[in-house]
Amino acid sequence: MSFSVWINRLLLISLMLISLTVVLVVGKANLQSNSSNPSSTDLDLAAWSPAKVQLQAANEQEEEFQDSSKSLTKTDSTPKLESKNKQADKLQKSPTPSSTNKPVSTNKQAEQLQNIPQYSFKTTKAFKQYTPSYEIALANPSNYGERFTTDINGVPLNNQAIIVLHETSDSASSAINTFQAPHTDENKQVSYHSLITLNGTIIYIVPPDKRAFGAGNSVFDGSNGSETVQTNPGLEPSVNNFAYHVSLETPLEGRNNEPYHIGYTDAQYYSLAWLIAQSSVPDERITTHRDVDRSGTRIDPRSFDFDKFFNLLHSFRQSIS
Repeated sequence: MSFSVWINRLLLISLMLISLTVVLVVGKANLQSNSSNPSSTDLDLAAWSPAKVQLQAANEQEEEFQDSSKSLTKTDSTPKLESKNKQADKLQKSPTPSSTNKPVSTNKQAEQLQNIPQYSFKTTKAFKQYTPSYEIALANPSNYGERFTTDINGVPLNNQAIIVLHETSDSASSAINTFQAPHTDENKQVSYHSLITLNGTIIYIVPPDKRAFGAGNSVFDGSNGSETVQTNPGLEPSVNNFAYHVSLETPLEGRNNEPYHIGYTDAQYYSLAWLIAQSSVPDERITTHRDVDRSGTRIDPRSFDFDKFFNLLHSFRQSIS
């Protein structure tokens, strides 16, 4: 083989190596550029809540929390409660369950909020004088999901938030055990965003920007007409996509199937009003499981005193005109 042929081959190989180096350099530069400009799906959505509930430990992030997946997969008889100073950090970094539907993106969120009537409230001196205790008992990821921007037919969603009141029908610990147990059967997946025990302790269960599975077949009838959303073709439409679910622990004497019981403690009413006072949800969009249910089986919260609750709520927050 002649010397000129070898020279030509060496030149060709050199050109190939140079081209490969250029490709690698450009690719690395693009990767670094993408990393410095995260997409909307990478942004932290935990600060956003349709109910705009400001969590009690928003500024208490002093300790590092352990891997949440360990506590979320255990199903011991004792519910897993975490120290309150880990609350905000844990909720913001809680595992996000996978879903085939379209979750809320940052851009979509802004579009939604532009189309929703805005209500403004300020908390009062009475609110600041009441400080309930609280704990964390995160639900298993199978028992909650994402809030969606479209329904199963691709129709955009812009429902204003509602708050749905429940009761546990049994002890708080029994409810927490159910929420922390993994459920592969979609008909058994269930959770609340928060739960208030008989002594007024608030237990945070599902981050407020996530969709708790608090109601099955359900519709909210309000000034905007009948509102419901179907996000799963295998399940009935529900209010879950735009609801914040909060439950009261049922008193011991009421853990039966009777339509009424002795009612809830003063501490529960105070903590419930304190929690909701931090939201921008107006009075007329605070409802009950009984009222939104369409299955004909839900009657909770039984013996709930709305006058007492609203009197406390109005003492804890005032509308800003």
